[in-house]
Amino acid sequence: MPHIVKANSPLTALFKEPGAFAPLKNGELINVVYIGKTQHAHFFDLGRAGTGIVYGLELMNAYDVIKVIKPGDTILAKIVDAENEEGYAELSINETSKHKAWQEIQDMQDTGTPVKLMITSANTGGLVGMMHDIKAFLPVSQLTPDHYPRVTDGDRLKILDELKKFVGQEITVKVIDFSARTGKLIVSERGVLDENMKEQLDKYKAGETVKVVVSGVADFGVFVKFEDNMNVEGLIHISELDHRLIEDPREAVATGDVLSAQIVEIKDGRVSLSLKALKANPWDTVEEKYKEGQEVQGTVHRFNQLGAVVKIDADFQGLIRAIDFGGTDEMEKAVTVGQSGTFIIEAIKPAEKRIMLTMPELKK
Repeated sequence: MPHIVKANSPLTALFKEPGAFAPLKNGELINVVYIGKTQHAHFFDLGRAGTGIVYGLELMNAYDVIKVIKPGDTILAKIVDAENEEGYAELSINETSKHKAWQEIQDMQDTGTPVKLMITSANTGGLVGMMHDIKAFLPVSQLTPDHYPRVTDGDRLKILDELKKFVGQEITVKVIDFSARTGKLIVSERGVLDENMKEQLDKYKAGETVKVVVSGVADFGVFVKFEDNMNVEGLIHISELDHRLIEDPREAVATGDVLSAQIVEIKDGRVSLSLKALKANPWDTVEEKYKEGQEVQGTVHRFNQLGAVVKIDADFQGLIRAIDFGGTDEMEKAVTVGQSGTFIIEAIKPAEKRIMLTMPELKK
């Protein structure tokens, strides 16, 4: 092992003259070079400040660092005691490795630098990986549309099964939030896509009509890719699919459908689109087609918390209130889903997009 120069040796004393160099301070972080070890201690070159030592409890705590370090390697260390009784500067290298890791994470967030994250596990909320030996969490909401778990019924166990498929894979992410104090580190895959997307979206503007291809369907809406640039993906929210009430997007579109959609908003690299904006609003002319007191043919489409929804035609649905039957249980005894018959329009409310119905037998 190379000769070790203690912090208080005659040689280092030459460098302790005023103005020669700044003396070491307890708690200070400095770069040190690994020299070698004895049976119970490891030594580091502090340059003109002499030699540092790691031993005892600090050596045990630094096991993960010590087992991979080689002579000549430079690492960050914290000064625990600038000069102990033996003339060495006592060091800690366990906490400083974490400090350096958090500093690098801070730099990545400040610069927006993308980094590859190896996924090690999954839970119903998202994916987990290690970044600089710190656990990083990638929430489901921060996945790109291509990786988003599109589970038909929102079942959390099914979502978990989809997320588990990413374990062992690398995903490129950006740091969006962290706290060294609490050990929290949140990353985003979508953030990387958003940055790339901003440049590609410069050619589009709100109000423009574009051709899109349905790339996926979720409970809350439809993911689409632009036909002229399949790298650009947007979302049509369920409320923007049609003027009529749609409870499941799958009843309106299917994966692979080619549609015309209007760009509603482009913001922060995300695109919101609408199908209904390109359709005439049938509620503008509903009172030309139907009148209060009119008898119409319809089919019970489904039950909801308010009553029975009846499909009158392709554009309009009506509602018979459960209270008109005496309650939900009585309603489900009186009518069944799929039942067709004659219904009477009690009220038309275009502003609310609602038609209130009753049945002849209820009128009696």
